[in-house]
Amino acid sequence: MTTRSESPFLNAPKHIPRKRFGQHFLADGGIVDAIVAAIEPRPGQVMVEIGPGQAALTQPLVERLGRLNVIELDRDLARELRSHPQLDVIESDVLKVDFAQLAKALSATKLRVVGNLPYNISTPILFHLLQYVGVIEDQHFMLQKEVVDRMVARPATSDYGRLSVMLQWRYAMQDVLFVPPQSFEPPPRVNSAVVRMQPRADVAQVDVRLLGELVQVAFSQRRKLLRHTLGRWLEARAFSGAFDVQRRAEEVPVDEYLALLQSLDEKKPEQVRL
Repeated sequence: MTTRSESPFLNAPKHIPRKRFGQHFLADGGIVDAIVAAIEPRPGQVMVEIGPGQAALTQPLVERLGRLNVIELDRDLARELRSHPQLDVIESDVLKVDFAQLAKALSATKLRVVGNLPYNISTPILFHLLQYVGVIEDQHFMLQKEVVDRMVARPATSDYGRLSVMLQWRYAMQDVLFVPPQSFEPPPRVNSAVVRMQPRADVAQVDVRLLGELVQVAFSQRRKLLRHTLGRWLEARAFSGAFDVQRRAEEVPVDEYLALLQSLDEKKPEQVRL
């Protein structure tokens, strides 16, 4: 396995991590090995890496895949990455990348997406990718451990919240690896973790915008019973179905939030056709 010290980019000028990009470069060969083992890249698979940085993960991935697509915002890093003959570099903010168009351009039915996500914008990236889940086979991301804990949290726990519901609606997720701060240069002030996200095949068809609004209202005052928040929201929509609002938001499983939303959709008056 090629580690950071063996990287083909070693001869490039030393890159100083930029705080505005949230850059912390993976530098632990053992952790790199463990991440690659969790991803299980295979020759010919179409994979996209977000934020390759100094290629600690990029190099072992491309060795197994044969070719790799990378998205890098930092122009200096993007320039160095272009010197690698097996990389296709997209110099862009990932929040501006249309993954459906990218899959089409790569003639891929599904994309595998990986990356060490910048911790300062990790949640916006997760929600951006949510709209392209139809062209994604799976996702493996390194994130702040606190965020991963919220992503995989079960009901009736302190970590369970809006992020848990919105992502568990669409993905089966697993916390696969703990990564300590000393695995990075410079070390972040937080622990990290790698999460596996696999799109669900049996997903409930709901209005994602309305689901986001419902969940945001529910968790807006998580210490109070839902009758003070979601109950009033439902009353404003003349909801007359059965839903127990004598609970706190964290006590309601994902499936119950989805069922509630579906019952709201069913009660919408039919549109008048002119």
